Amino acid sequence: MKRVYASVIKEHFDRYQQMIFLVGPRQAGKTTVGLMAKEFSDQFSYLNWDNLDHRKIILGGVDSIADFSGLNKMTKEMPIIVFDEIHKYSKWKTFLKGFFDTYKGKAKIIVTGSSRLDVYKRGGDSLMGRYFPYRLHQLSLAELGRVVLSDKEVHEPFRNKKGELARLLKNGGFPEPFIKDDPRFLNRWKRLRQEQLIREDIRDLSRVQELGQIELLAEILKHQAGQLTNYSKLANKVNVSSETIRRWIKTLQSFFYCFTIQPWSKNIPRSLIKEPKTYLWDWANVDEEGSRAENLVASHLLKAVHFWTDCGLGQYGLWFIRDKEKREVDFVVSRDRKPWFLVEVKLSSKGGVAKNLVYFKDKIKAKHAFQVAFDMDYISKDCFKHQNPIIVPAQTFLTQLV
Repeated sequence: MKRVYASVIKEHFDRYQQMIFLVGPRQAGKTTVGLMAKEFSDQFSYLNWDNLDHRKIILGGVDSIADFSGLNKMTKEMPIIVFDEIHKYSKWKTFLKGFFDTYKGKAKIIVTGSSRLDVYKRGGDSLMGRYFPYRLHQLSLAELGRVVLSDKEVHEPFRNKKGELARLLKNGGFPEPFIKDDPRFLNRWKRLRQEQLIREDIRDLSRVQELGQIELLAEILKHQAGQLTNYSKLANKVNVSSETIRRWIKTLQSFFYCFTIQPWSKNIPRSLIKEPKTYLWDWANVDEEGSRAENLVASHLLKAVHFWTDCGLGQYGLWFIRDKEKREVDFVVSRDRKPWFLVEVKLSSKGGVAKNLVYFKDKIKAKHAFQVAFDMDYISKDCFKHQNPIIVPAQTFLTQLV
């Protein structure tokens, strides 16, 4: 299956010398995308820290890798080297800095990892200026039918294969369960993925010791997707302090189990500014139909704002709105710190445009306001040509994103 991120890699290497940091959830396709770079050079090498033979080569140092990848020979094309899961090496930052400084302009480097590689938030980082991060997400409705790059954020809509949105909603966007489309496989895959994430990744790469309690927290979050995150209530259920819950949710975020979005407060009198909303990276884990549909849209919007930001189109953010009168709209997408469009998610198109969508569009002066309905058939019209609040088909709107 082709991915839009392969086009991102090609464009990056055509323009820049910096390393690519490709980060994202376990089993979202980072290794597959990294291997797709083989198409761009006859001189391609792949080194995985989890492979003992590859680990010996990496630990052998710069000369060992140069010999393995042909960097010490004259080649027709610039070599591409992929370092997979290299963040598990305790000295990976020093290693990459030395390797990049030695072979800058002589090799194209891709680094992939299941954790966030936790580097671009730390000041004074030794790798600063030597890499560009790209956040890889699972499959989306748009990526199932379009993998070309564009200088525009939103695209013309297109009709997907029949039933593809329903299949995506049922199986989630991780490639293997989506492609197999087998309920029994999906159930086993979800269980094993969560066990590996908590019992292996979090255990090995963090200092969290209370794995049983963090596993309980993960289960509770499945049933609260899209709800306000009440740290005190969660603390009572898990029997730890509120501060511990905050720390554990950050840990689950760093390993791509869940993500939070903050409330938008600019130009909103009596806005709610404390509690975020929490969603799961794998919306297939959300049982309730309406919450799962909302989580799917949240994931599509997060993928879009990450993609647009990482590709340098601007600074984008994902938020929600709620005030103390409990008026709420599910999502706000900002562009360069200004509200761009609002999104309210509904299973049904009946009942007209939600009053809160109209109210908040006027309050924050967003350009667009969409009520995304899952029961509408595809319509071949550009949603973004409408500036009044409007009900649009999910099958149209989502194909205009990434």
